[in-house]
Amino acid sequence: MFRTALRNVLAHKARLLMTVLAVMLGVAFVSGTLVFTDTFGNAYKNKSAKSFDHVSVAIQGDGGSSFYGPGGSDEEEAKKPPRLTDALLQKSQNLPGAESAIGTVTGFTAVADKDGKLVGGEWGTTGANYYPGKDGKDPRYDFTDGAAPKSAGDIALDSKTAGRTGYQVGDSVRYSTDGPVKQAKISGIFDTEDGSVLAGGSLVVFDNDTALKVLGKSEYDEIDVKAAAGTSEAALKSSVEKILPKDSEGIDAVTGGQLSDDQERMIEQQTSSMSQVLLIFAGIALFVGIFIIANTFTMLVAQRTRELALMRAVGASRRQVTRSVLIEAFLVGLVAAVTGFALGIGVAMGLESLMNAGGASLPDGPIVIAPTTIAVALVIGVCVTMLAAWLPGRRAAKIPPVAAMNSVHATPTTRGLVVRNTIGSIIVALGTVLLFNDDNYVMAAGAAVILVGIIVLTPLLSRPFIAASAPLLKPFGVTGKLSRLNAVRNPRRTASTASALMIGLTLITAMTVVATSMSSAIDKMAAGSLKADYTVSMANYQPLAPEVGEKLAKLPDVEASSPLRTAYGEVDGSYSQVSGVDEKAFGELTSLDFTSGSLAGLKGNSALVDKKTADEQGLKTGDTVPVKFEDDKTARLTVAGIYRQNEMVSGLFTPLSVVNPHLSKITDEQVLVKMMGGTSDKAEDAIVKALGDNPALKIQDKDAISNEVGGAINMVLNMLYGLLAMAILIAVLGVINTLAMSVFERKHEIGMMRAIGLDRAKVKQMVRLEAILISLFGAVLGIGLGLFMGWAVGNSVADTVATYTMEVPVGRIVIFLGIAGLVGVLAAMWPARSAAKLNPLMAIKSE
Repeated sequence: MFRTALRNVLAHKARLLMTVLAVMLGVAFVSGTLVFTDTFGNAYKNKSAKSFDHVSVAIQGDGGSSFYGPGGSDEEEAKKPPRLTDALLQKSQNLPGAESAIGTVTGFTAVADKDGKLVGGEWGTTGANYYPGKDGKDPRYDFTDGAAPKSAGDIALDSKTAGRTGYQVGDSVRYSTDGPVKQAKISGIFDTEDGSVLAGGSLVVFDNDTALKVLGKSEYDEIDVKAAAGTSEAALKSSVEKILPKDSEGIDAVTGGQLSDDQERMIEQQTSSMSQVLLIFAGIALFVGIFIIANTFTMLVAQRTRELALMRAVGASRRQVTRSVLIEAFLVGLVAAVTGFALGIGVAMGLESLMNAGGASLPDGPIVIAPTTIAVALVIGVCVTMLAAWLPGRRAAKIPPVAAMNSVHATPTTRGLVVRNTIGSIIVALGTVLLFNDDNYVMAAGAAVILVGIIVLTPLLSRPFIAASAPLLKPFGVTGKLSRLNAVRNPRRTASTASALMIGLTLITAMTVVATSMSSAIDKMAAGSLKADYTVSMANYQPLAPEVGEKLAKLPDVEASSPLRTAYGEVDGSYSQVSGVDEKAFGELTSLDFTSGSLAGLKGNSALVDKKTADEQGLKTGDTVPVKFEDDKTARLTVAGIYRQNEMVSGLFTPLSVVNPHLSKITDEQVLVKMMGGTSDKAEDAIVKALGDNPALKIQDKDAISNEVGGAINMVLNMLYGLLAMAILIAVLGVINTLAMSVFERKHEIGMMRAIGLDRAKVKQMVRLEAILISLFGAVLGIGLGLFMGWAVGNSVADTVATYTMEVPVGRIVIFLGIAGLVGVLAAMWPARSAAKLNPLMAIKSE
C-alpha cells in the first residue's frame, strides 16, 4: 500500500501542486512568524543584557523606574516624601563590597529636529541624567564625540538620533519636558544600548541636577550599585537591604540577574503578543487551505474509484484504502512543510526589513532557528494535510467494490444531502443565538459557529445563486449556459472552492462595516460635543504646564479658551474624575446634551454631572453632593446640570476655583481653544508660534481628534486587508485546482463539443465564466454574511456609543465584488488554456 501511495503521488504531481502551495503558504507564515519573533527576542535580549553590566543590585521604588513627567503618575504619588535620595545613594557608595553606585532618573523629553518636528515618536522620546562615578564616567553612555553635559545649558544626544536629524556637537536644540520650550547646546554624542533608542526612539541626557529639575523629580527612580571584585550579587544585596529606610514601604533591592530575567520575561511577553497576531493570520491561511486540500483529495479519489474498487476486490481492506490515501497526504504534507519552512525563513527576513523600512529600527542579530520551530512547521504541515485528506479517504473506503467498478457511486444521496443541510441549519441557528450576546468572546464564538454552518450549507446555497445568474449569462449564448450547468454539476466541489474566498470576505466585510460606522460615530461625537476649534495637549498625554493655557488666553485671535484641569475624588463613595474648567468660557467650547439644568448654573461650588453618575448616585439638579478629593478634603457641590456623556465628554465639571486647592501641583490635561475665524492654517500657525514651535505639544482640530481615535480601528482594518490578500491568493489556487480537475474529468465531453463546432475561444470562455461564477458565489456569500455580522456586532457597540449607526460602505463592497471577479478571470487562465489545447480526437478516445 505504501508503494501504491508513492506511485500515485508521483503520478499526480501536477494535480497535487496546488495543495502543496496552499499548505506551503500556511506553514511559511507560521514558521516565518516563529523565526522572526525568536530572532527579534534574542537580539533584543542580547542588546538589553549589556545595559545591566554596571548593575549588581538595583534599589527601586514602587514599580521600579518611573517614566512619568512632572507630578508623577498621579497626585498621590506626588505627595509621598522622597526616599531614593542622595543620602541613600551616598550610603550605597560607601557599602563594603560596592565598587560604585549611581542614581538614575528618566522622563518624557521631546526633541525638535531642524524642521521643528518631534523626533522619536510620541512614546519613544526620553530624557535621563548623567551621573558620573568615581572614574568620572557614567557606564550607561559611551561618548563618541564631545563630552558629557555639565550645566543646564548643555545636553547630550544619542548617536542614532543625531544621525537621523543631522545634529552635531555645538548645535543648538529645542526641547520640552512639560510644555514650555527650552533651548540647549549639544555637548556630546553617545552610543547606548537603551531599548527605546534601539527601537527608534530618542534619548537626551542632562547633567544630574538639571535632569532632576526639568523632569520634575524629587528623588531618583533607581539606584544602581555595582559589586567590587570578589563580592557576589547575593552578598551585596544583603548589605544593601540593611541600609534601606525602615519607615518607607515599597522600596526593594533587586539583583542585576533578577532584573535581566524580569526583562527577558517582559520581552517574551511583548514578542508573544506580536507572535499571536501574526499566527492568527497563519491559522486562517491554513484553515482556508484545508478546503483546497480536501477538494483535491476528493477529486483524486473520485478519479481513482475503479482503481480503489479493484484493490478492494483483490483483498485490500477499508483501513488499507484509507491508509493509502493518508500516506499520500503525509508525503504531500511533508514536501509542503519542508518547502514552507524554507520559505518561512525568507518571510522572517522580509518582516524584519519591512519593519526597519517603516522606522522600527530593530536590533541587529543572527537569524534564530529554534528546534521547536522546525518541529512545529513539520507537524502543522503534515497534520493539516492528513486531517483534510482523512474524510475523502474514509469516504472512498466505504464505496462497495462492485458499485465503484460500475461507476454507480457518482453523486451524494438525497439522504446524505438532507442530513448535511439539517446539520448546517442547526449550526447556523446556534451561532446566531451566540452572536446576540453581551460577552465579546461568546459573540466571537457565535460568528465562528455561523461561518462553519454556512460552509456546511454552501452546496444547498450554490444552486439558487447559480440559477439566478442565468439572465446575466444569456448574452454569452451556449458557453454561458454550459458554464452555469458545469458549476452546479458538483455542488460540493463548487461550495468547497467558493468557501475559501467567502471566509476572507466575511471577516473583512464585517470589520469594514463596523470600522466605517465607528469612524462616523466618532466624527459625530467630536462635532456634537466640541465647539472648540483646537485642543492642545502633551504629545505623550502627560500633564501640561499651566503656562501653556495662560499664553493661549492672551492671544488676540483667541475668542475663548479653557484648561481641563483634572483631579480625582469620591462622589458618594464612588471614584470619579473631576475636571476644573473656566466656567465663563466653557459654554463656548463645548456642546453638552443636558437632560436637566444648564451651563448657566456652573459657578461657585457647583458641578455638571454626567447622566450615568447621576443615575448611579440618585442625583438630580439642585442636589448637593459631597466630593472627597485625594488630599482628604471634602467639597460640597451643588448639581447645576445633568448631561448625557459619551467617550469624549464625561465625569464632573466644576470651576477651576474648586479644583485648584486640592492639587499638590497645578497641571492641565489639555486646553480647549476657540479662534475668532474658526480653523485655518493661519490660526493653527498662530497657536504654534505662540507656544514657541514646541515639539512636545499636540495641536489638533476636530478632524485630527477623530482620526486619532479611529487610528487603532484603521490599523486593525489594514491588517485585515492583508488577510484578504492572503485569502484571495489561496482562493485563486483553489479555483485553479477545481477547474483543472474539472477540465480533466470532462476531456471526453470537451472533445465532443470541439468536434461538433465549439472553437477554442468558446471553450476558454466557458471555463472562464465558470470560474467567475464560483468566485462571485463565494464573494456574495461572504459579503452577505459579513454585513449580517457587522450589523449584529454594531448592535452591541450602539449600546455604549450613542452616536453609532450602521453604515454600509457601498464603494468598498463594489471593490470587493470586482476583486472576486478578477480572481475568477486570473484563476481560469491556465485551466482555460489547457481545455482549449485539447486534441478533439484524443479527448473523445479518453474515458
